[in-house]
Amino acid sequence: MAACRRVQLLLLLMSLCLLSQFRAARPNPGNNAAAAAAAASSGAQSRRSTGWKLAEEQACRDDVTRLCPKHTWTNNLSVLECLQDKKEDTEIAADCNHLLWNYKLNLTTDPKFESVALEVCTSTMLELKECADEERGKGYLMSCLVDHRANITERQCHQYITKMTSIIFSDYRLICGFMDKCREDINTLQCGSIAVGEKDLHSQGEVIACLERAVVREAEQQDKARQIKDACKKSIMRVAELSADDFHLDRYLYFSCRDDRERFCENVCVGEGRVYKCLFNHKFEEAMSEKCRNALTTRQKLIAQDYKVSYSLAKACKADLRKYRCNPDTSMPRAREARLSYLLLCLESAVHRGRTVTGDCQGEMLDYRRMLMEDFSLSPEIVLHCRGEIEAHCSGLHRKGRTLHCLMRVTRGDKGTVDNLCQTALQTLVQSADPGADYRIDRALNEACESVIQTACKHIRSGDPMILSCLMEHLYTEKMVQDCEHRLLELQYFISRDWKLDPILYRKCQNDASRLCYTPGWNESSELMPPGAVFSCLYRHAYRTEEQGRRVRSTNNLTRDCKVEVQRILHQRALDVKLDPELQKRCLTDLGKWCSEKTDTGQELECLQDHLEELVSSCRDVVGNLTELESEDIQIEALLIRACEPVIQSHCHDVADNQIDTGNLLECLVQNKHQREMNDKCAVGVTHFQLVQMKDFRFSYKFKMACKEDVLKLCPNIKKKADVVICLSTTVRNDTLQDVKDQRVSLKCRKQLRVEELEMSEDIRLEPELHDACKKDINKLCSSVAYGNAQIIECLKENKKQLSQVCHQKIFKLQETEMMDPELDYQLMRVCKQMIKRFCTESDAKNMLQCLKLNKNSELMDPKCKQMITKRQITQNTDYRLNPVLRKACKADIPKFCQSVLNKASDANELEGQVISCLKLKYADQITRLCAEEAAAQEQTGQVEECLKNNLLKIKQEECKTEVLNMLKESKADIFVDPVLHTACALDLKHHCAAINPGRGRQMSCLMEALQDKQVRLQPECKRRLQDRIDMWSYAAQVAPAEGFSDLAAQVMTSPSKNYILLMTALAVSILFLVGLLCGRITKRVTRELKDR
Repeated sequence: MAACRRVQLLLLLMSLCLLSQFRAARPNPGNNAAAAAAAASSGAQSRRSTGWKLAEEQACRDDVTRLCPKHTWTNNLSVLECLQDKKEDTEIAADCNHLLWNYKLNLTTDPKFESVALEVCTSTMLELKECADEERGKGYLMSCLVDHRANITERQCHQYITKMTSIIFSDYRLICGFMDKCREDINTLQCGSIAVGEKDLHSQGEVIACLERAVVREAEQQDKARQIKDACKKSIMRVAELSADDFHLDRYLYFSCRDDRERFCENVCVGEGRVYKCLFNHKFEEAMSEKCRNALTTRQKLIAQDYKVSYSLAKACKADLRKYRCNPDTSMPRAREARLSYLLLCLESAVHRGRTVTGDCQGEMLDYRRMLMEDFSLSPEIVLHCRGEIEAHCSGLHRKGRTLHCLMRVTRGDKGTVDNLCQTALQTLVQSADPGADYRIDRALNEACESVIQTACKHIRSGDPMILSCLMEHLYTEKMVQDCEHRLLELQYFISRDWKLDPILYRKCQNDASRLCYTPGWNESSELMPPGAVFSCLYRHAYRTEEQGRRVRSTNNLTRDCKVEVQRILHQRALDVKLDPELQKRCLTDLGKWCSEKTDTGQELECLQDHLEELVSSCRDVVGNLTELESEDIQIEALLIRACEPVIQSHCHDVADNQIDTGNLLECLVQNKHQREMNDKCAVGVTHFQLVQMKDFRFSYKFKMACKEDVLKLCPNIKKKADVVICLSTTVRNDTLQDVKDQRVSLKCRKQLRVEELEMSEDIRLEPELHDACKKDINKLCSSVAYGNAQIIECLKENKKQLSQVCHQKIFKLQETEMMDPELDYQLMRVCKQMIKRFCTESDAKNMLQCLKLNKNSELMDPKCKQMITKRQITQNTDYRLNPVLRKACKADIPKFCQSVLNKASDANELEGQVISCLKLKYADQITRLCAEEAAAQEQTGQVEECLKNNLLKIKQEECKTEVLNMLKESKADIFVDPVLHTACALDLKHHCAAINPGRGRQMSCLMEALQDKQVRLQPECKRRLQDRIDMWSYAAQVAPAEGFSDLAAQVMTSPSKNYILLMTALAVSILFLVGLLCGRITKRVTRELKDR
């Protein structure tokens, strides 16, 4: 401390000062102090001798001896400084106080002291014309030099003026002009007394402190705040500015913080505002006295109103302020331009634009930005507009930025609601402090997230803007702690509402924003383009490559770096709906109405998407646009991508690496939804997005882009994706059936339509009509079956007979579609995926089931796939319409003879009964003569097929006959594909063939053996059906041509006349051989001579 004390006045300077003292005779020791003071104050009295010492005066001798070091007694100014800086609890005699006052007054008004100033400040007087012109003898010269002491370069002059400053600032009445300008305000506010003796003359710094508090109260518009005259305000701020470099000059703060200075800043040298800064940094320490803390807060509030009250800030940033035209109007020190917030915004704007700001200035800016974030009371607007919220929700949280973060939490809606003016004040403060550029500015955030930063973000340099982005990436992860999560979201709420507060986004996108969105400067605002609207403009240009069918010009596209940053911000906003200003603003009512209980991470947006149809139009538009954007780039759904990381790494890493996704990643996740790497959380998220997509075809980006023109042309006014898919699929099917040369649906749309159909077949919920029709049946029959993998659909198929009529109709239609296009049979494709690769790689998708049926009995066939094929064969044989090959072969005459029935038909009604009735009349000689009873049924269970088998020999159409023969062949290999026989022999199979594995005709052979065994009694119906099958196979053997030598050999070997056929064949060969032997050579013999020739 001693090493850093102010350098004492030079001996030469002291002698000059003493020569200027009054030469009156030294008073006798017996004279009272009043007489000495009077002598000191009277200019008419004789001058004192040149050896007069203040320490020797009887009025102050005891106090000097008690309080001041002995080596200072010979120096009057040192004694004066010692007595001025006495400790607060130390009393000085009233006579000594009075003597000191008169002595100081003489020092500032005596012409001899002005002469000393002129002698030691020769060069300075030439530079400061306004000081040289001041009237002598009234103290104006000394006040002028004090005002300009920052510009004084002469060493002796600077030391002299510094010493005089400490004298002047000890009493407000010694400051030239101050008393005249503030006399009325001092009396009105009862800050002190003008008359000598009515107040402790040695503590007149309290008067200025009182006026400073009044200025602060007026700025905060506190109750009962009195307005101070502008002239006095100007003087108060000037006094605060002049005392900015040395905390001794702020007498009230000096006395309030003397002990705290010794405690916290003992080794800090006085000067250039260093002690102030040190005390500011320790303001919220527990050991800091409350009186000092209040005095420091008052000074900080003055700095917030006029940055020049901070010596270090004004000095460090002087050149930068001039360079970037941030200088305030000198005639109005308290104008808007003088406010600390304006200075910070102006210089921050230069930094964000890539301009150079000196390191010292940036360091000072960092300190004061941190100061604003730590103490909300330094922002008058917050004190004024957020007073109610602070009292209701945030009282008692004043220190270390906790109140500010509490207000942020209230603004987010976590603890209540805030007034718009309060929210605007908070937004302005966040912009001024700019914590997005350096997280350390926000002390509450820094302390809460220190552990997370050390673990998750240790690879990033401390203070780098990417720290906040890193913290957001780890939001809701195991590395995140709860307190950090809350502080982070509270701050991001305000950063997300002004794109400029994200320094990385601003740096990478400022040129694009200026070019495409016509944005103002960093520290400017525009009613036409408010801060929240700029980001919306940017992401529209980032993701919209086509508009109304026309490609956007390349000049209207964002740069690559800007696109990456826009994508990063969208990822962050997807973590919490409150980080999307537009969404929260327009959906506030709907969030309360539909989603009040959805408080878990990510649930609010999912809830809004689930209730899309019920939302108000403005909210529905915002949610719809966001969902449409997510369908284009699912990586925006950061929580979903985080949950799906394993499956992305294993199966989708190639598409996930794309800078801007175009729906490929979502499509990949859907296709790999049932891989072993897929966890429940990811599967649920992907399925939810699929369900949301069904609400509007625009929510499927690839489908929308591929089929937009086709939808407008063929399916206008249809919005729901399921309806659009049905519309387009129907159009494609009709064009295919009619062999239209130029299909109405474009090729790229047909390809994407196929993808959508395959995806929809995986989950019944993706087909809303089917799901709604069968909802009760699902609850009744399939309640224990999980959704996905088409398991619910398979369950309904297996319980088809128990379904309600509406559900039954839908399931039958679904089966009919799947049989016509087996690729839409999700379960078949899933179970037989490997077998399809093995046996049917060259088969067309529509012939896939037929190919699998042909290879069903191969030794390489997978048992599960074989079982699934058998199920589908059984299904085919329950109704001829479910066997498209048979149906095609046998319905050639339907359009010819039954057009009237087809014209009356509707998609909702089944036609089989009517068509069969029609065919009975027109084609009775082949089918319906013996099938009338069976054909009358609305839904058949193999009876039509049974009729065809019974009348096999009477069928004249070769295609139909061949198909029936194939059915007989399949039923001989596996009884399950013959529903009539299987139903008739179910009990016998259970009793006699339970141990026999199905397939390869084993169970059929078992029943045949039982039929021939007279000791076994079969059920009459089973016995009759078996005998019929034997006859049919005999008929089939008669009419079915052999397809090759192996087929011919197989027929011979299985024929009952096998021995006869083989005997006759051998006999024919033998006869041919004997004829050759007996008849000899029948060609003409050639003589040897001819051979030898």
